Amino acid sequence: MVTEDGQLLVGRGIADITGEPWGAGMMGYGMPDQRTCGILTRQYARAFVMDDGERRIVYVVADIAMFFQATTAGVLARLRALHGDRFGAHNVVLTATHTHCGPGGHGHHVLYNITTAGFHRRTYDRIVGGVVEAITRAVDDLHPSTLVLNRGELHDASANRSRAAFDRDPDDERAHFPGAVDPMTTLLRIERDGALAGAISWFAVHNTSMTNRNRLISSDNKGWAAYAWESAGRAPRTAAAELVTAFAQTNAGDISPNLDLRPGTGPTDDERENTRIIGERQLAAAQSLAGQPGERLEALVDSRLVHVDMARQVTPRGATSPGVLGASFAAGKLTDGPGSPLFDEGRNNPVFERLSRPLYRRSPALAASQAPKDMAIPVGMLRWSQERFPVQLVRIGGLYLVCLPFEVTIVSGLRIRRRVAEIVGADLDHVLCQGYANGFGHYVTTPEEYDVQNYEGGSTIFGRHELDALIGAAAGLAEAMAAGRPVDPGPPPAPHRVRIPTPLGHPALERQRTIDVLDAPSQSTVGDTVSASFVADHPNAEIRPTYLLVERQAPTGWEVVADDSSLTTTITWRRDRRLHWTAEVTWTADDAGTYRITYVGRTTATTPPFPVVPAPATPHPGRGGSSTV
Repeated sequence: MVTEDGQLLVGRGIADITGEPWGAGMMGYGMPDQRTCGILTRQYARAFVMDDGERRIVYVVADIAMFFQATTAGVLARLRALHGDRFGAHNVVLTATHTHCGPGGHGHHVLYNITTAGFHRRTYDRIVGGVVEAITRAVDDLHPSTLVLNRGELHDASANRSRAAFDRDPDDERAHFPGAVDPMTTLLRIERDGALAGAISWFAVHNTSMTNRNRLISSDNKGWAAYAWESAGRAPRTAAAELVTAFAQTNAGDISPNLDLRPGTGPTDDERENTRIIGERQLAAAQSLAGQPGERLEALVDSRLVHVDMARQVTPRGATSPGVLGASFAAGKLTDGPGSPLFDEGRNNPVFERLSRPLYRRSPALAASQAPKDMAIPVGMLRWSQERFPVQLVRIGGLYLVCLPFEVTIVSGLRIRRRVAEIVGADLDHVLCQGYANGFGHYVTTPEEYDVQNYEGGSTIFGRHELDALIGAAAGLAEAMAAGRPVDPGPPPAPHRVRIPTPLGHPALERQRTIDVLDAPSQSTVGDTVSASFVADHPNAEIRPTYLLVERQAPTGWEVVADDSSLTTTITWRRDRRLHWTAEVTWTADDAGTYRITYVGRTTATTPPFPVVPAPATPHPGRGGSSTV
């Protein structure tokens, strides 16, 4: 509700959504051999509830690759059971940061479960349950708050990974992005009693600093930024977080964090260091905006939603068609995550070109929709992927979010934003494309970009007129919102119930042993990496809130200084031929003191206390002794 001084009721919540840390195929790169074997950083859902007295909206940012139809439906069903009709598809926005290093198998459609070897019930339950828990905590946290909007630019955290396609767009649109990237950063900050209580930062960059060779669960650069801001070096206490910050996506379809346009490169050749640097740059930009005066938003929220059959839309320039993935899709994105070496980006796949040519001759309608795509996988005909999708428009004061379940290129996003801004009478920078929202339908390119048939064009599955169809849907929602009238959402996607559970990662064959310490550190130095190994149990037997603790001795006892969510730790599991498990924990010591490391399984095992001593003083150049710089 709106308070007497014009404030909204705003609530914040955070919950863990980390799934199976061993044996689950990772979702994003589509590499069958990329299976989880440990945790670099945990995954979280961050939820914000905003209430103006007449309407509520829920906005969630989750450290996952995408929300599939199954997870979206699961969240909405549980919310309905807990909160009645207060929350539904029309006013709940579920968005993903698009990390490619989380466990997959949390959807029901065949296409997305091929490389994960099936459906992973434990991971699905963790995501759905954690998102609902975060939203419920946000409901319980509702408090009079002020929303302030700030905008800036960030130029050294992204690169255009499909420049040949971007260069085909009209001059006036390319002029909007002089560096071929979208540098706009938008910060919505939540203030209570003059203090920062939460923030949402939007910036367009793929969450792919970690490569398709990594097998540790990672929330990647956006998760790094959120955790670092919230924790300030401490493990977050998610049940009662003092600060909740989310780093959300926009139109990131053709934007990479790999500044040298090779996987795991730029600014350095170390993927973990790049994750930190790109995350740190987003964090610095957001924190800078948080410290500046901004635009106080009107205490008003609103939302509209329509379900669109993307395979059967008619636009002024042509019709869409059932989904087809091109040969470029199978090649993967060479800058971020190469796929099969048998394929190449662009129109460089002669076998599929020869197969597509006669199909286009026999069906002019198919050619008008899909050509010049070298068609490879007819996912629509096979019913391997979703075809009906939610398109949503959300208003928060003077900020409008066009929420789309697609990966939208920057010029595609510009066209959508311009049309919506024109209808609602807002400045262009008050309208954002919120990609990766409420489902997943691959990419959206402009028709000009589509003709190049890079990875993004090959993954624009409903054809060259897909963008026009989405502009039409968004325009209809904008017109209804501007006029204050409701819309008929139409029928939601039908449940896709064909799913094959996977035996991989299942703990049924575990041979239990007593959990114990195998190897422990005796002493370390500040800045060094400490290692400890343990006789472990199957990490999927129970998906635990933490698998390790690093504790420091204090006058009042042992205090936790890090766990497996921290930016300074890793945990990795190995299983031998006798089905015996070993866990290795690493921790980068950041302060002197006496420490111990605990593995948390069915039971726990703790290393003997060990000292961490200060690093040796660095002599000043040209001087003797132990003077420091």
